[in-house]
Amino acid sequence: MSDRYGQDRRGVLRTMVGATLGAGIAATAAAGPAAADPVTIPVPESAADGDRKRVEVAVLLYEGFTALDAVGPYEALCRVPGVRVTMVAAKAGLVRTDTGELGIAAAKSLRQMPRPDVLLIPGGGELGTTSSMSNTQVLDWIRRVHRHTIWTTSVCTGSLILGAAGLLRGVPATTYWASRPYLKEVGAIYTPGRFVEAGKIITAAGVSAGIDMGLHLAARLSNEQIGRAMELAVEYDPDPPFGTGNPDTADAETRALALKLIAGAAV
Repeated sequence: MSDRYGQDRRGVLRTMVGATLGAGIAATAAAGPAAADPVTIPVPESAADGDRKRVEVAVLLYEGFTALDAVGPYEALCRVPGVRVTMVAAKAGLVRTDTGELGIAAAKSLRQMPRPDVLLIPGGGELGTTSSMSNTQVLDWIRRVHRHTIWTTSVCTGSLILGAAGLLRGVPATTYWASRPYLKEVGAIYTPGRFVEAGKIITAAGVSAGIDMGLHLAARLSNEQIGRAMELAVEYDPDPPFGTGNPDTADAETRALALKLIAGAAV
């Protein structure tokens, strides 16, 4: 099976990384290292206490994002007491996923969500990711809200968007398995794991790993009991039928086919 697709994909991403990283570093240099001081978690509102401020979670949508990257963490967090999850985008309204066949509505624009407590950036297809990496409106918003977040997080190739904003310089991070080499190009330190927590930045590996991170955040924003209960609430008890979900143990033919399928290429 030809690796032409993989070579083309690497070329496009490498070019995009080079074009955006310099701007991101320049924009964040004055703020110092991206890794944050130890995090202080506010006490969230309980189900019976409407006087305390809710923890606002903003999930950034952009054309070409991957549905599960956003919806997985949403399901893990949307029922946590005192937490409100809002889909946001450059403009409020319907945003299409990487397949083009599914749309999810962004309830608010970036301007309407200037200071979320938690930022979550899903990954996406190549076009969606690279477009966001060069979108100055999106990158500027990410840098602004990061100054005030409790947690700044990503799923899958969302970490490359964080990197393009200059927030992963010297920060341990993970991403989608086929995109690991690009973390170095945005200044991050690739670290294996379903999710990696470094200061107030948490990055998740590919797609379904966002559920793991979401459940971790559920506990961090409330307590371990809530996290355990949410894991049961969504019946998250993976038992995959093929055992090929780890790229380090899957064979080369399966990895190549997986990349074609995720890109929508003919097989």
